[in-house]
Amino acid sequence: MPSTELTDTGVRERFIRGNEGYATLVWRRFRRSAVGMLGLILVGLLLVVSLFGDFFAPMDPKRTELAFAPPDAISFIDPQGNFSFMPYVYPIGETGEFDPVTFQPITGPVKDNPTQVGFFVTGHSYNLLGLFPTNIHFFGSVDGRPIHLLGTDKLGRDILSRGIVGSQISLTIAIVVVALTTIIGTLVGIASGYLGGRFDTWVQRFVEFVLAFPQLPLYLALTSLIPVTAPSNVFIAFVIFVMAALGWAQLSREVRSKTLSLARIEYVRAAIAVGSSDARIITRHILPNVMSHVIVAVTLAVPSVVLLESFLGFLGFAVKPPLISWGLMLQDTGTFSVIGSYPWILSPVVFVLIAVFAFNALGDGLRDAIDPY
Repeated sequence: MPSTELTDTGVRERFIRGNEGYATLVWRRFRRSAVGMLGLILVGLLLVVSLFGDFFAPMDPKRTELAFAPPDAISFIDPQGNFSFMPYVYPIGETGEFDPVTFQPITGPVKDNPTQVGFFVTGHSYNLLGLFPTNIHFFGSVDGRPIHLLGTDKLGRDILSRGIVGSQISLTIAIVVVALTTIIGTLVGIASGYLGGRFDTWVQRFVEFVLAFPQLPLYLALTSLIPVTAPSNVFIAFVIFVMAALGWAQLSREVRSKTLSLARIEYVRAAIAVGSSDARIITRHILPNVMSHVIVAVTLAVPSVVLLESFLGFLGFAVKPPLISWGLMLQDTGTFSVIGSYPWILSPVVFVLIAVFAFNALGDGLRDAIDPY
């Protein structure tokens, strides 16, 4: 009897799994990937922090304080020497002592001027989602004094707050560019692979023409055509247009190759034999089978666009002030002397690394879950 019960249970589980949908099976395989789940969590956190950037930013990203101020020291010990669950922030300054060898002032945490950190504190005013005026922030100093957990830049602006708010521009550019390249590349690839013939030949020659361009010099040449006095929104729209115009070709080649193999499958030939229209065959039979590859390509393309925007922003060809992006923040690291004296200026690199790792991990997990081979 026990062996029969186990056998019946196993048969029942196999029957249930056999009747699950494709999305359920993909999720079952995906959640077994530790790297994929970590990427999914990080991507979700990035999108939430980016969407509510002003809420999570502890300081006004445009407020200026002491230039190149080092990161504040964090301690869970209150001024009386007792343990505190809420951390205290001690600003870095001169301690009043001098180095016995160089006779230079020694800097360190100023213990007599602590600031306690709290959650849901009041700070600078902003519009939540651009609609609701408020001054509540996720964390910050309880007494309203400035805190700089990652230090300040050359103009005295808080790096952490600028990195959080700058994620809105960087991730928006990446998501919009990937959305446009995905739509264009998928449509062109399916049409070229399914219709074939002379249309496929001419389309592939144009795709090869686009892929033959050296992209970086072309990015710099096209973005330099915009006048310096152009509005920031126009500049960003042109940058998105240039990235999308040059980024769809590779995906179209991949989708075309999958479409060529799908067009020879029996159920597609059967649909053609019974007189189904080309639009119905593409939307009902080919597109659903191509979407698994497209979804993985999207998750792997986002970090590439983030890196490209950061590089172009570092060169001054992506985003212009007063807007904030990760690439624009990296312009402060243009000289070795600044990096050597103020290494915390490299903090925006951490934001880029987290975003790239999160989307790559998510794409790697999806690829293993979607592709059974």
